[in-house]
Amino acid sequence: MNSVNISPELSAKIKALRLLILDVDGVLTDGRLFFDQNGVEYKSFHARDGHGMKLLKQSGVEIAVISGRKSNSVALRMQSLGIEHVYQGHENKRQAFQDVISRLSLTPDQVAYLGDDVIDLPIMTQVGFAVAVADANFAVKNHADWCTETLGGLGAVREVCDLILQVQGNFDAMLQNYL
Repeated sequence: MNSVNISPELSAKIKALRLLILDVDGVLTDGRLFFDQNGVEYKSFHARDGHGMKLLKQSGVEIAVISGRKSNSVALRMQSLGIEHVYQGHENKRQAFQDVISRLSLTPDQVAYLGDDVIDLPIMTQVGFAVAVADANFAVKNHADWCTETLGGLGAVREVCDLILQVQGNFDAMLQNYL
């Protein structure tokens, strides 16, 4: 994604965003689960996704993570990125969604959600901007306002962060910090 080419209706939805909620497996990771012989779980996160999350937070858009699974590696990664709103072990994600928007005093139309599987649909159908990763389940894509070009775990989160930054008019200012 080099430039933003979206409808005025979608642009208005994105301009209203104050929170991006992310699923973990299949979104922040490629969805594969690795376990050693002792049952210790390992996950792989993309550095560009993490940097995109930091940039988005710097622009004033909060980040939250809601995962159906619990993983120490997720807690450590989110802590290293300064992500405070981390909900793990929530197969029914509705309660976590209600909690985070209440804590931040937001309405659902101020929220974007990035998901990949049907477990994400209860939130995706409530938010102002629902996004599916490129390799999401077909039903999730059918309920998304937008789909990434990038696969989950391989930069899809960064793509969404950059989109929000561009539409909200903050991308060029962020880029100047690196030029």
